[in-house]
Amino acid sequence: MTGRRSTPTSLRPPRIRASMLSAGALVASASLATGCGVVSGVTGGSGDDTVTVMTMAPENTKATNKPGMPAMAKTYARWVNKGGGINGHKLNVITCNERNDSVSAAECARRAVKEDVVAVVGSYSQYGRSFLSPLEAAGIPYIGGYGLTDDEFTSPLSYPVNGGQPALLAGLGRELARNCGPVTLVRPDTIAGDELPVLLDSGLSAGRHAEAGDQRAAEDATEYSRHAERAIQRATSDPTGKKGCVVPALGDRTSTFMDSFRRIADEYPSVRTATVLGSVDQSVINATGRTYEGSYVTGWYPASSDARWDAMRDVIQKEAFGDNRIDASDAGVQTTWIAYEVLRRTVESLDDGEVTAHKVRRALDDGLKIDTGGLTPTLSWAFSDLIAASGFPRVINSNVTFQVVREGRLVAARKGFTNVSGILENAS
Repeated sequence: MTGRRSTPTSLRPPRIRASMLSAGALVASASLATGCGVVSGVTGGSGDDTVTVMTMAPENTKATNKPGMPAMAKTYARWVNKGGGINGHKLNVITCNERNDSVSAAECARRAVKEDVVAVVGSYSQYGRSFLSPLEAAGIPYIGGYGLTDDEFTSPLSYPVNGGQPALLAGLGRELARNCGPVTLVRPDTIAGDELPVLLDSGLSAGRHAEAGDQRAAEDATEYSRHAERAIQRATSDPTGKKGCVVPALGDRTSTFMDSFRRIADEYPSVRTATVLGSVDQSVINATGRTYEGSYVTGWYPASSDARWDAMRDVIQKEAFGDNRIDASDAGVQTTWIAYEVLRRTVESLDDGEVTAHKVRRALDDGLKIDTGGLTPTLSWAFSDLIAASGFPRVINSNVTFQVVREGRLVAARKGFTNVSGILENAS
């Protein structure tokens, strides 16, 4: 890893203008509702001096959990408010537990409407239609979702910062087409999971490879021995002996699958694994020893060891106060950081006065260009920046990175980004 750099000027908390300072107490509201809470060193409520937003994600569920995302949002708010807020506006963050449940996701959205937030930022949910409908009705933009569902790439009020699961799976398929014999996808038996085979196959087809075997699995199972055995059987079925690949894409349960897989995988050294960031990260690799050694991983952003993440790491170190929910290598935490950078740059671009959801949407729709310090390409949601994928019309960033686990470290397998927009357009 390269030496740490000083935080770039563009990522330091902006200085508050003297005219905007007040002597009011900056005390966090402790109100709670439907799993939501308010945070971040400001008095609850809205007004000319406050920008209220929401971050929602599942916590303490039996399936995938992303507690680091709301924790990162709170940390970001503490950091930016120490520097005087955004253009003199204090940042007020409401967090909401989406609970991996469509009803709770909708309740979070209704809470956002009730609180008159200017945006829902850096969030995770597999129930896109449930939460997007209330937001659309109220005109509230959704900035930087995790990209689990098609709804996030079709709603005119959604502003994704990455290509979501579509880009990851398409990119992974294209990479595996070069290196693998038979490919098997092990994925959740859910509506969101039903979309994964099509996306992986689009990448495989682009590389002139046969479609992947599709194995459905419960997303909250405690072991996956049967699924591992079936996946290995297919991976070793190539008559030429070409090394097969198994792709577990089970979110938090990917590690559970790998526990089952490694018990029998030693007998089949010709089988490799591959997955997407979000199903595995450096902390998971650290905890599982050699299980992932040699695995291919596609991500949206540079490897977590890259110096371009120094600004985020500095903020976590200074403001998270040892919060172990925040892992700088987690793709959800990284997405939340980028989404809040989009929010900050957008608010900074506005004229003086109250910040509203309408003003934020208008700035983004008018083609505001946002530099993320190389973590993504320059982001802009103008019509001319959208890719020509009818199934994913809101995608503006279809870049992915290819990484591999070497000696227990997740490192870049190829320099720079690879654009998969052509694959996504064909998949549509």
